[in-house]
Amino acid sequence: MGENNTTLIITEKPQAAEKIAAALSGATDEKITTKDKVSYYEFFKGDKRYLVGCAVGHLFGIQQKSARGPFPNFEIGWQPSHQKKSGSFTKKYLDVLKKLAKESDEFIVATDFDVEGEVIGWNVIRFICKKKDAKRMKFSSLTKDSLDESFKNLMPSLNWGAAFAGETRHFVDWYYGVNLSRGLMKALSSAGTFRILSIGRIQGPALKMLNDRETEIEKFKPEPYWQIFLQIKDIKNQKLEVKHPKDIFNESELLKFKHLQGKDGEATTTIKENVVEPPAPFDLTTLQTEAYKNHGFTPSQTLKIAQKLYLSGVISYPRTSSQKYPKDIDYKKILKNLNKFTTLVKYAVRDVPIEGIKTDPAHPAIYPTGEGGKIPETDKKIYDLIVKRFISCFCESAILENKNVKVDVNDLNFTANGTKIEKLGWMQVYPHSTKESSVPTINGKVEVTEIRTEEKQTTPPRRYSAASLVKELEKRNLGTKATRAEIVETLYSRGYVKEKSIEVTELGKRMIETLDEYAPIILDEELTKQMDGELEKIEMSDKDLESKEKKVLEEAKKIIRKIAQGMTKNLEEMGKKLADANAVVWEQEKEANTMSQCPICHEGNLRVMYGKRFSRYFVSCDAYPKCKTIFSLPPRGMMKPARDKEGTIETCPECNFPQIISLQKGRAPWKLCFNPQCSTNEESQRKKEEFKAKLKTGEIEIAEDGKVIDHGKEDEKKVKKKVKKKS
Repeated sequence: MGENNTTLIITEKPQAAEKIAAALSGATDEKITTKDKVSYYEFFKGDKRYLVGCAVGHLFGIQQKSARGPFPNFEIGWQPSHQKKSGSFTKKYLDVLKKLAKESDEFIVATDFDVEGEVIGWNVIRFICKKKDAKRMKFSSLTKDSLDESFKNLMPSLNWGAAFAGETRHFVDWYYGVNLSRGLMKALSSAGTFRILSIGRIQGPALKMLNDRETEIEKFKPEPYWQIFLQIKDIKNQKLEVKHPKDIFNESELLKFKHLQGKDGEATTTIKENVVEPPAPFDLTTLQTEAYKNHGFTPSQTLKIAQKLYLSGVISYPRTSSQKYPKDIDYKKILKNLNKFTTLVKYAVRDVPIEGIKTDPAHPAIYPTGEGGKIPETDKKIYDLIVKRFISCFCESAILENKNVKVDVNDLNFTANGTKIEKLGWMQVYPHSTKESSVPTINGKVEVTEIRTEEKQTTPPRRYSAASLVKELEKRNLGTKATRAEIVETLYSRGYVKEKSIEVTELGKRMIETLDEYAPIILDEELTKQMDGELEKIEMSDKDLESKEKKVLEEAKKIIRKIAQGMTKNLEEMGKKLADANAVVWEQEKEANTMSQCPICHEGNLRVMYGKRFSRYFVSCDAYPKCKTIFSLPPRGMMKPARDKEGTIETCPECNFPQIISLQKGRAPWKLCFNPQCSTNEESQRKKEEFKAKLKTGEIEIAEDGKVIDHGKEDEKKVKKKVKKKS
């Protein structure tokens, strides 16, 4: 048993730990930082001691039990994440939780209330705290009111349905993703070449969906058609152009319109009022779609920013499928608080907000909490969109006047439509696409003064964008709200797709072609839906969870053994197809990354390269080893040559060096010059020297997770805190 009747509260992120400790203690908590720079919190309620520690995401991951194993391999289990190089920074957090667990005799899980959060909490409880169960906090925002309410109404047990569903999903995704990706890599290596390839349970159907659209576009043959317009005037000399409602695909049909010149017709105008309700509250997919439409953010960028806003306490939990606000969030209080930041609240006149169809048992629709401080400029666009959407749900409906002028000439119909916004309502608050267009009111006899014909061509289906693909995946019940954006990012990172308007690359096409021939089940959308359906049943259940998990895993093993058997049998044929595509892509990548002539040797060309040894990009001359010119690039993000709309390499306006564009998840693209002698880099060079000097003196240090710890700033904060307490 722990000392002093101690309870350990386990959170998912450091920011969440800080907010929960402050809320539950009434800001009387003490922050304790270990020598490894990991912080936890301590406070007392009566004679009871509370500790708040964080798991910094997944402290345990699925790993195979032996370094080498059979194909396919199902000998896997949960292992500490720090055993992998990429997760090495998690060890110090695990060690701190181990220490806190030894001091505690009661445990509360306060991770995100969703499937992943439940798995994170359960793993800490069973592997670190060595307990079978724990109490559970359920909250949707990190505000004091929400956290206090959650603490008063603790769930007596973990959310076991979500815990088992999450664990089962982890195992199934490993079975599919790792085994099938290894099969592809084995096939490629059999052809004597190498490239990191992957395929997964959702990734396969998603890529097929894109490839099917690509095939439609390639096979599409444009077809000519015609649109007919008439210029008319009435007895008041009011003029209007009206259009025949149908497109004409048979050119011979145009003859029946030629004789209408100078003919009389009869016009009728009808006016209808159209009430347009405010848009439904944001679920994650709608937020991602709207953020892309209004600001150009990719789904993954939007989710990353929304997660930051949630941890800052300014919005509710973003990974939700709900389009409904619960009554207990105190609408009036939130609107009153938002009134300090925006004048738009004055348009919120409804007592009860509008709501959509979709629901989520774990979390409500995304809403602003009305709390929090200054929001970084990079995140403000997403926050403003959420605020406006929330306020608009309390606004009056917009009222449109839709006018339709119908003209009958020799039994042929023509129409013109106009729209006028009679009442803006919610449109004063939230961005909308309604455009006003004016048409006169015409009734009675009219004369045809001119006939106009426009020849057009049919267009192919539109390509998906990242946002519309996420929306389509949701529509088809593929993936989860938390993983769809990540799936899209993976398709890009593997080189299967490219461009904002998504095109499937040669490698992506060959991947689908190869799998369709030798392992079509990987691309089967219905099989994936069926598997997700079984996982949902586990999540919603509270009985026989272990046996249900076992049944799903056994079915997954059976399917994967069958796929692996087919892959092994056709290894060489698969390898040849993938190798041919890889060669094409390699040449394309080489061309895309080649820039201007080398300024040193004037023989080779500068090219953006990636060094596996140091895991970073750099620029070098392709005449190596004859020319050893090399330029360093920033350590984070993907680097590629900056090109204009025509595909021409952009150059630095100061020194005429070719420019690089840096792409990082969740951040806007950054254009830079890599010439160290360029005046644009003088400031960064100065900062670099200062950084090196501080690193030597120990004023700053780099933590295991790559974050920079500035001890000077930490001391400054401590001084300010002491002054504040005294005052």
